[in-house]
Amino acid sequence: MALIHLNFESQFLCNNTDVNIILPDKPRDITPEDFYDANKKYPVMWLLHGTFGDYTDWIRKSNIELYASERDIIVVMPSALNSNFFDWKGFGMGYNMWTYLLDELMPLVYNWLPASSKQEDNFIAGLSMGGSGTIQYAVGNPEKFAAAAILSSAPSNIRRDINEGKVLKRTQTAIDDMGGNENYLNSIVNVWDKLPELVKNKTLPRLYFACGNDDSIVGKRFVEFKTYAEEIGLDAVFEDYDGYDHEWRFWDLTIQKAMDFFGLPNKEAGNAF
Repeated sequence: MALIHLNFESQFLCNNTDVNIILPDKPRDITPEDFYDANKKYPVMWLLHGTFGDYTDWIRKSNIELYASERDIIVVMPSALNSNFFDWKGFGMGYNMWTYLLDELMPLVYNWLPASSKQEDNFIAGLSMGGSGTIQYAVGNPEKFAAAAILSSAPSNIRRDINEGKVLKRTQTAIDDMGGNENYLNSIVNVWDKLPELVKNKTLPRLYFACGNDDSIVGKRFVEFKTYAEEIGLDAVFEDYDGYDHEWRFWDLTIQKAMDFFGLPNKEAGNAF
């Protein structure tokens, strides 16, 4: 595969930012002229990192480049700090991660690279914090993605947690940044409350959730959300795996499962999902 490291000044993040992008390789039996002049558009997977991570995580800690090569897709891996993938107006000069991916990075990728902008060719996935971002983007912009994979994460009942005073310090910081509880509950973060209407309207992309049964961080939330999903009639795939905690071995395994779920054919091993 070809690996691009892109560093540029972002209008919405108000600073320089980094992105790793995997591009399909030229087959050896095709001339460069024929390959690069073909104007072919490839499927895109937007791949999000977790807390304390950055644009290098998936490259350094998983075999994502191999898996992308087997499936002939573009993989875009942005940096998001610890932003939870939403807009933080009060951070520095403003760090608008939610808007950045949708209104800056996506147009850049679609117009500078051989990337398809069609809904049926776009997929989003992420682990932990990136899983939270994934479901937020899928729920907030269902028309942009054919499917989404949420690894070691799940929406939580934010309204209940606020009413019971059980929010984490990190969440309280976000609430304060957004101007209070109601603004936070009405924001893109509150996936829990938005899902029933989207389920009713059948506008969601296909959803895949996976979690390790030994996950000490989000295991209970995953089980609670799975029950809630059944109650509201959410048509999604849930998988749990014994012997895995909140760890890269699990994410390396389940990103392959996610690509199978997306329907991205594996030219080396076939589609085994």
